[in-house]
Amino acid sequence: SFKIELPSNLKARGVHPVFHASLLRIHIPNDDRLFPGRSDSQLLNKADEAPEKEWLVQDILSHIGSKELSTFEILWKSGDKSWLPYDRVAHLNALQRYLDLLG
Repeated sequence: SFKIELPSNLKARGVHPVFHASLLRIHIPNDDRLFPGRSDSQLLNKADEAPEKEWLVQDILSHIGSKELSTFEILWKSGDKSWLPYDRVAHLNALQRYLDLLG
C-alpha cells in the first residue's frame, strides 16, 4: 500500500489517502469530448453556490423502516450510494420528492 498526497478538495471530500499498489496507475487526464461530465469539478452545479464540505444529492432511491426511524438509500451526484438515517435527510428537497412519489 502507498500513502499519497491528495489535493485539498479530495481531502475535504473524505477520500482516504492510502491505496493498494494494484489500484495505482499513471494519471491520464480525462478527454471531456469523449467522456463529458467526469471531472470532479463538474460534480457541483456551481462551485460558488455549494459549501465546500457538502455533497449534492441526486435522488433518494428507497428506504427501510417507518417515520423517524427510517433509513434512506441516497444516490449522490458523484454516482455513489449510501444509507442515511431520517434526521440526516429530513431537510432535503429530494426527500420531499421521494415522499410525494410514494403518495
